[in-house]
Amino acid sequence: MHLNRGQRLPLSDLGPGTRFHVRIELRGLRADPSCFGLDANGRLADERYMVFFNQPESPCRGLRLSSSTDSVSAFDLALDRLPRTIERLVFVAAIDGQGSMRQLTNGRVALRQDEGEVATFAFQGSDFDQERALMLIELYRKAGIWRLAISGQGFNGGLDALVRHFGGEVANEVAAPPAAVSLEKRIAREAPHLLSLAKKAAVSLEKQGLQTTVARVGLVLDASGSMRRQYKSGRVQELLDRVLPLALHFDNDGQLDVWAFDRVAKPLPPATTRNIQGYVDTANGGWKRWYGGANDEPAVMRAVIDAYRREPKAPPAYVLFVSDGGVHQNREIKALMTEAAHHPIFWQFMGLGGRNYGILERLDTMAGRIVDNCGFFAIDDLHSLTEEQLYDRMLQEFPAWLRNAGAKGIIR
Repeated sequence: MHLNRGQRLPLSDLGPGTRFHVRIELRGLRADPSCFGLDANGRLADERYMVFFNQPESPCRGLRLSSSTDSVSAFDLALDRLPRTIERLVFVAAIDGQGSMRQLTNGRVALRQDEGEVATFAFQGSDFDQERALMLIELYRKAGIWRLAISGQGFNGGLDALVRHFGGEVANEVAAPPAAVSLEKRIAREAPHLLSLAKKAAVSLEKQGLQTTVARVGLVLDASGSMRRQYKSGRVQELLDRVLPLALHFDNDGQLDVWAFDRVAKPLPPATTRNIQGYVDTANGGWKRWYGGANDEPAVMRAVIDAYRREPKAPPAYVLFVSDGGVHQNREIKALMTEAAHHPIFWQFMGLGGRNYGILERLDTMAGRIVDNCGFFAIDDLHSLTEEQLYDRMLQEFPAWLRNAGAKGIIR
């Protein structure tokens, strides 16, 4: 069975029993495969269940690195031997040293049983960019049944970053820089409910190689009448809570610039650790005072462009633009995004609980711009994504824009 990225299926569809072999082939560069045995929270609670060249077997003998050469590695699995605390097995590959996964000529993961191969997943270097690690496949328990998921996802950090991503500790790791320690202390003092979010944001930033990036961060909130449910249910406040830690990590000025819009653009006070608690209910008299009309995206886009152009020597800007749809001024929006492409502003559009997002859904492929300066994704409900998944979605296209905008001289 040939499997594709994103595919999921019961392991029993591939063959009977609990004994499998995973063969990982990587051609064109040297990368070391590993397997992480994770608990129900996706954490490496017991580091003895990280199996790699330095630790080739788990204590229960249910997971073993049986062979490893420059291009081919094999793991033997006895799933019935794994303790109940191990709910997931994530197979990864990481480069030790210089290089990126784009240098791969081709790669392949094969699941085998004694009679031969039962499933394969193939990929190539052109599927990736500057990532230094890959999450390949995952075996996980659901309702007591082992299932298989094909990931094929790039990860910008190396093996150490993967260990930290899964909650492990890196031996002899250099202490966090004073700025990071200072940020955590500040959040713990002024907005303790954001501390765990800040740590999750830091992991996503590291995955994308953005941990040292300096940027201004803006949030544009749809405040048209159709957004009432999102405000009333607290979803907009939750989104603010999640976005502010990104602004703090990028740390140009320790604040999040905020605009609301219906028929007109409505600049709101910057969100900070001191006012984030209940921001939506208190800023400029609370959301009921600044929402309710029809949506006019071009008006607020113009306001954002003009605001970030006032300081040409300032760091680049990352703007998260939230809409519940009903977008109809496609021509005007296209013209504004074409103009904005000449300025150091990246636009991440997010559809929230709506439909008819118009040109926002097609900006990735829109021709006529000096550089692709936009991304888009949509979700029905903020709770349909974990915080980690949201950060990963928000940051997915930002690194490529930084590189391309730098090459074009847009970022100085």
